[in-house]
Amino acid sequence: MLPEEAQPALRALGFGEEDAATLADHFLDAERRGKLGHGLSRIPWLATLELEPEARPRRLEASAGYELWDGNGALGYLTLAAICDAVRADPPERARVVVARRCFPTGMLGYWVRGLAEAGLVALLTATSPARLPHPEGGEPLVPTIPLAIGVPSSDGRPVVSDVSMSKVTYGDVLAGLASPANLVPFGGEDAHKAFALAVGLATAAEALSGDAQGALLVVARPDGDPVPALRARAAGRRLPGDR
Repeated sequence: MLPEEAQPALRALGFGEEDAATLADHFLDAERRGKLGHGLSRIPWLATLELEPEARPRRLEASAGYELWDGNGALGYLTLAAICDAVRADPPERARVVVARRCFPTGMLGYWVRGLAEAGLVALLTATSPARLPHPEGGEPLVPTIPLAIGVPSSDGRPVVSDVSMSKVTYGDVLAGLASPANLVPFGGEDAHKAFALAVGLATAAEALSGDAQGALLVVARPDGDPVPALRARAAGRRLPGDR
C-alpha cells in the first residue's frame, strides 16, 4: 500500500475523515521510523476485525490525579488519541494516572508518549493484548508481548523515547510477515526470565487497574529537571532511543 492510499483505505472501512487522518498519521509515522509491523500493514489487518467506526471513547472518572476511560467500542488507537488530546488540553498540576478499559489495539506506544513529551510531560505507557508470550520454559502463551514506552521531554526539542516490548519480536512483525510466530518468546536468551517477569508485572498491573484484559495504563507528570541535553552531550553524537 502506498502512503497516499492510507486514508482512502481507512475511509473505505467506515472511518470518518478525522479518525482516518489520526490512524493514517500513526501508521505513516511507524513506516518512517522503520516499525513496519505497526505501519501500513495494519490497515488490511483492521479489515479482519469487527469494527465500530462510529464508536467514541468515554471518560468515566476524572480528578486531579486520576482518570478512567472506556474505549466504548472505539479502536485503542483512537482511545489513546482522545486521552492524549485531553492530557495536553488539561495537563496535571504534578502527576496523573490514566487508566483505559477496552483499549485495543493501541499500536506503536512510542507514538503516544512522544506527543506528550513534546508537550513538556514525562510519560510512561503500557497496554495489554491477547496472551502471546509463553513462559521461558515453554508451554502455552500466558501474557501479552506487552510494550512499555517512556517519553522524556528536552529543552532542545528532541525528547528521549524508549519503546520496547517484552518479546524477541513484536506481534506486528509476525502480522507483516517479517518474523516467525516461533519468535514470540521473551527476549534475552538465557536471561529471558527477566523479560518475562517484566511482562507479568506490567500486564497484571494494567489489568488490575483497568479491570479488563485489554486495557492501557498511562502515567504523566511535569518534570523538575532537564537531563536529556546533558545525556546527548555525553553520547557524543551516538543515537539515543527515539531518534531517527
